[in-house]
Amino acid sequence: MRTDIRIVAGELRGRKVLCSVNPKMRPTPQRVREALFSILGDAVPDRLFFDVFAGTGVIGLEAVSRGARHVTFLERDFRSAADIEKHLAEFRVRNHATILRSDVYRWAERWQPPAEPVNVFLSPPFDDFENKLPEMLLLLADLQEKLHAGSVLVLQSERTWELDKLPAREQWEQRVYGRNELLIWVKGADGNQDNAGGENADSDSKRDIEGLPQLES
Repeated sequence: MRTDIRIVAGELRGRKVLCSVNPKMRPTPQRVREALFSILGDAVPDRLFFDVFAGTGVIGLEAVSRGARHVTFLERDFRSAADIEKHLAEFRVRNHATILRSDVYRWAERWQPPAEPVNVFLSPPFDDFENKLPEMLLLLADLQEKLHAGSVLVLQSERTWELDKLPAREQWEQRVYGRNELLIWVKGADGNQDNAGGENADSDSKRDIEGLPQLES
């Protein structure tokens, strides 16, 4: 099925992203996208952004629209990657992005992040939470180890799995939006999160993460 998604804000505001969706891949809802970029705030402009398991690419396109210095899209599916390529060309922002048609788990094993703070957003396929959970948890732990201080790691998921399995669970902020949730981790100078949200953090709590604006519900 094909559907239109509108970019919410920035230079590309209002532009339509025509993409394919199926029961195994649903685009990030607008409310969640708005919340994500409200949380990131001034940490988006002029910073590198990685849209991992990019799918429709709408998150990375939002980052381009909001002034990210360069966006890397990681998407294995050929048709989805082709759609992203088409939109980048149509919106005339192709020089602001790189598309990697690669298996994310293999990419992460050999990836060396730049020596500066970056934003990494992950929205794994729903099946991975059931069928590849050990690999996904290793992926998150590897990114936590590799990323440089000030980097932000965000995992989007549905509320259907045990958060206690997250590596360094107490260091993640949780924000809940209906059946969707955003889990946020910021690399501190000591290798831990700058300000942990803890197990009870939810969409009704508002805590500051150092270097980011106040979290929005």
